Amino acid sequence: MNETILSQDSFNKLSNETYTIGQLANEFNVTPRALRFYEQKGLLSPERVGLSRFFSRRDRARLKLIVRGKRLGFALLEIKELLDLYDAGDDQVEQLKKTLNHSKNRLKSLNEQKKDIQDTILEMNQVISQLENLLFEKGIDPKF
Repeated sequence: MNETILSQDSFNKLSNETYTIGQLANEFNVTPRALRFYEQKGLLSPERVGLSRFFSRRDRARLKLIVRGKRLGFALLEIKELLDLYDAGDDQVEQLKKTLNHSKNRLKSLNEQKKDIQDTILEMNQVISQLENLLFEKGIDPKF
């Protein structure tokens, strides 16, 4: 059995500089399963000691961006692409350009969805008005 055993000093040092799966799950309101999924997809890379995972500050920062990206509607593949550009070594220029491009495309998509929703609401209001008028013509209070 080849398990890694940490001295108390090593454990204290590691735990002061890292986060457990439970700590990050609580902080970002995600499930531990989601964190393991992000690890599996290469978005996070915690240090493993035995069965435990220790996430670095870098993992925490990446998780913050993952959660934000998901909230804004980006696909995980897009988020991974943008996160991976951080390590490109060009002072984040490429990452910033790609993020701007993805953000503009996402905003365009959201505005199209907004217009579609507004059109649907307008049409639904017209249908409701027509139905209320038909009921009123039949002597029935449409507000029943």
